[in-house]
Amino acid sequence: MGMLIRAAEVDGQRLDVRVAGGRIAALGPDLALALGERALEAHGGALLPGLHDHHLHLLAWAAALGSLPCGPPDVEDERALAAALRGAARGTAFLRGVGYHESVAGALDRARLDAWLADTPLRIQHRSGALWMLNSAACHVLGLDAGVDAPGVERDAAGRATGRLFRLDAWLRERLGPAALPDLAPVGAALARAGVTGVTDATPGQGPAALAALAAAAAGGALPQRLVLLGAEADAAAPFEVGPAKLVLDERALPPLAELAERVGRAHRAGRAVAVHCVTRAELVLALAAIEEAGRRAGDRIEHASVAPPELVAWIARLGVAVVTQPGFVRSRGDAYLRDVELRDRPWLYRCAGFAAAGVALGAGTDAPFGEPDPWRAMQAAVDRRTAAGALLGAGEALSPERALALFTTPPDAPGAAPRRIMPGARADLCLLDRPWSRARGALASDAVAATIAAGRPIWIRPD
Repeated sequence: MGMLIRAAEVDGQRLDVRVAGGRIAALGPDLALALGERALEAHGGALLPGLHDHHLHLLAWAAALGSLPCGPPDVEDERALAAALRGAARGTAFLRGVGYHESVAGALDRARLDAWLADTPLRIQHRSGALWMLNSAACHVLGLDAGVDAPGVERDAAGRATGRLFRLDAWLRERLGPAALPDLAPVGAALARAGVTGVTDATPGQGPAALAALAAAAAGGALPQRLVLLGAEADAAAPFEVGPAKLVLDERALPPLAELAERVGRAHRAGRAVAVHCVTRAELVLALAAIEEAGRRAGDRIEHASVAPPELVAWIARLGVAVVTQPGFVRSRGDAYLRDVELRDRPWLYRCAGFAAAGVALGAGTDAPFGEPDPWRAMQAAVDRRTAAGALLGAGEALSPERALALFTTPPDAPGAAPRRIMPGARADLCLLDRPWSRARGALASDAVAATIAAGRPIWIRPD
């Protein structure tokens, strides 16, 4: 059944928009409602391309919804963390915490966690998403003291697991089995309420269980958004698309340039671009050098580019590589950055205008759950560059509201390219606001979203 969206503002004009077969069929004033067609009254609200979050982590976000917050602003010190863990452990088979930062109680290992919670298996994820910290009961469940091992399991000089696991999300899910796979429906619903019609999951190395869960959620409607995965191999039968191959760099253990260049070249020879995770200067330098040595392929991109001084921005522009940034971190982590990041690097944190001025193709993601999952807050942060406490961080990097919106409306396979447009023949991925753009642009917020349509099908309409 088709749909007629009546009296919507499209590119500044008040028009009706006909949707049929998952595509935009026609635009014009006063289109007649066809037999069997559903009408959606826009009342002059702006009709936008549906948002695409170019970088998030679906399963981690879904799991975080049922996890214990262990870092700021929910938990600020050691005493509060210990109390929260003991309170949440009652009746829990395996306690999962998220969002930890060293500002709460310093570095954590199994010994420190055992002092707060010894009997209940406990794992806490660092705010960065790169580290899990386990108590001894959890180490026992995973077999870390009985010969089970993996790259990324930290051990002391005697060979005993410290309880610290680096970049082992997929391994953890496989070890813990189906119980570790959360329900994705709340995530799909939250995305729909925010006007999101597509996402790119940036989780590297998705295991079979995770891929099966994502495929089932997409096929069954729990995830009604268009789904692109960076951590999967091509599968023509799967209800998702495969994007660039995700390569993760970690400054603690950077590979030799030749090795990374070979990994980039191997992905290119297999027909895939690369998406390289870079959150430090050193990581970004190595990534750019490897892409330059291997030769750029269309679709190559840098994830985060968290610290990008002018000389590296110029290098990115010369290579023609896209950047997927996270301006939402200016808001959610900016106050910590102003305390902890070196003064010389602060102007170059999560840049926006600097990339645009250099001609770098720029898209954005929320990095949920490691960043706030609301893309509208990320857009507003790109506009005002304000931290949660109201401080300015990189004022010269501010974008116009229109440019900030474009960060989330470029094509899924080409972040930073020309934003998608509402025109006949285009895929009907749409976000309807309850107000004209002239009002919405003054305060970008998800509460303006009135309806979300994915491939021509309403996936959320705000109740009257």
